[in-house]
Amino acid sequence: MTDWQDIAERAIRDEPPSMEEGREVLRAGEDQFLSVMDAAFRVRRHFHGRTVKIHVLLNAKSGLCPEDCGFCSQSSVAEGHVEKYRLLAKDEMVAAARKAREHKAWKFCIVTSTRGPSDKELDTICAAVQEIKRDVGIRVCTSLGNLREEQARRLKEAGVDRFNHNLETSERRFPEVCTTHTYQDRWDTVQLVQRVGMEACSGGIVGMGESDEEIVEMAFAARRSGATSIPVNFLDPRPGTAFSHLEPPAPRKSLLVLCLFRFVNPTRDIRIAGGREVNLRSLQPLALWPCNSIFTGGYLTTPGNAPNADHQMIRDAGFEILE
Repeated sequence: MTDWQDIAERAIRDEPPSMEEGREVLRAGEDQFLSVMDAAFRVRRHFHGRTVKIHVLLNAKSGLCPEDCGFCSQSSVAEGHVEKYRLLAKDEMVAAARKAREHKAWKFCIVTSTRGPSDKELDTICAAVQEIKRDVGIRVCTSLGNLREEQARRLKEAGVDRFNHNLETSERRFPEVCTTHTYQDRWDTVQLVQRVGMEACSGGIVGMGESDEEIVEMAFAARRSGATSIPVNFLDPRPGTAFSHLEPPAPRKSLLVLCLFRFVNPTRDIRIAGGREVNLRSLQPLALWPCNSIFTGGYLTTPGNAPNADHQMIRDAGFEILE
């Protein structure tokens, strides 16, 4: 039987499990489940204590995306209904940041549906970020698709702390998820934002037909990417998308995935992200044992828990919000 505490001890030394041990995490049976959770919490507590970072998303430009990502209801090939609108005005972004601060957010995330920002869009976003940093006083993350180097430098100079660009899935599965850009395109953007001085946020989505081995590959790719923040999403199949027929992982399997990401990336922020409410259901509070970060208030096109409900969940589970 796997010695989960040995895996935890090695993770605390920043020594990740082997690929085979990673697969064993995902395949742990019912009699081992709590032992795996306890070991993951030991690592989480060592590096992050009992604090939880809350992130709030703003869908600053919805729909109208030229990409064909199979999971996304905003993609060019999705047939479901989503609200479509151009980039929000600067004042709307600033107002949303103020609201995020009221909801105890550690970081405010500006997201657009796009292959990459136009120069005009970047003008508006940079102006909003400058005002947010000056007048609201909250950390800012942006997720704007692929970037050119001059665009990345402009965002850094405007005050963006972190840039999100998820790798989404394993490299070998990526062509089955998206054909309008490549895994390498995403990897290059994650590396670019770090070169210009921003932190990188990069994770993926579990439940798109990948094998256990590919989930382990995703966890190790996140480690190699250098990302300081790793959001782990679980597929919430959207009507009208290519993946609407897929069955997402069960709650306990989802929690084991989070434990795996913690063992492989012990020092990083691991965020339980999209699909938390749908996939974990009544087991949502247990995600705080391996994860030290959550989104609240909803996602890009799907609702989430109300902030006050998440605040209560965090307190009830014996954790504290890091503002």
